[in-house]
Amino acid sequence: MIGAVMRYLVGRGVFVATGAAWFPYSTLAVNVTGCFLIGFLAGFAEARQTLSPETRAFLLVGLLGGFTTFSAFGLETVSLVRQGEVAAGLGNIALQLVLGLAAVWLGLTIAQRV
Repeated sequence: MIGAVMRYLVGRGVFVATGAAWFPYSTLAVNVTGCFLIGFLAGFAEARQTLSPETRAFLLVGLLGGFTTFSAFGLETVSLVRQGEVAAGLGNIALQLVLGLAAVWLGLTIAQRV
């Protein structure tokens, strides 16, 4: 819930600052910010081993998961590439993009016919 409130506040602030309704700058800002934060926190936890598994889960899954699920997608994809699984990382990108957009289209199509 905290992450969702943060998402709203950042998104609203970006919308007010840009005044642009024609491009989703708010979503872009939230997703990029979330990706930076999840990368920073994961790197910090990995390098210093100072966060308990519970704190790490709260920050990465709870807080940032509520802020943006795109950050989890970013971390998982980069982790695959760092582990040498480049094809899996690229596959994840392709599947997330294609299936995500297809699911939106399908949902819109079904909703319009109900």
